[in-house]
Amino acid sequence: MPPSVEGLYAVTPDGLDDARLFELAAAALAGGARALQYRDKSGDAARRLRQAAALRRLCGEHGARFIVNDDVALALQVGADGVHLGRDDGDIAAARAALGPDAVIGASCYNRIELARAAQAAGASYVAFGAVFPSQTKPEAVAAPLGLFAEAAKLGAQTVAIGGITPANAAQAVAAGAGAIAVIGGLFDAPDTGAAALALAGLFTAR
Repeated sequence: MPPSVEGLYAVTPDGLDDARLFELAAAALAGGARALQYRDKSGDAARRLRQAAALRRLCGEHGARFIVNDDVALALQVGADGVHLGRDDGDIAAARAALGPDAVIGASCYNRIELARAAQAAGASYVAFGAVFPSQTKPEAVAAPLGLFAEAAKLGAQTVAIGGITPANAAQAVAAGAGAIAVIGGLFDAPDTGAAALALAGLFTAR
């Protein structure tokens, strides 16, 4: 089975300047995030390259996986551990061919088990379902029932829960069988990102 992610999976919010982004990412990683996904929709290629390269180094220092959202070329350029692809962000098999057998390739499957089945067949490392809770980052996102994780387990798929996850509700996703929880606002908008990361990561050591 291709390498995957597990535990706390931090996903960076859009629009942070370098100093704030790196400060919060370091806090999340120090608190126990096992992977970090760089998500930036600015379209500023120089900014994206600069930030991705710095975050790649930071993840290396903490022994965490570094994943790039949507952009196979950028993942290759900075030596990322892998890429996460949405429904319209490219072909999983092509990403696997470009990044190699050891890359982590994630696929957004929203609320549809058939997308998970197809993604797994195409070579995805993990399938992500969400929004599992109402999301401030994507308020228009479809609702994904927690029962999907049990269905995906029958396929042998590694799973990630995303959408509206906070320290207050994350235990529900973990109990439902999610192998990892992808957290944006519940981590980076928290008063203390390091403490939030510690609480979220601790859910996996306790089970």
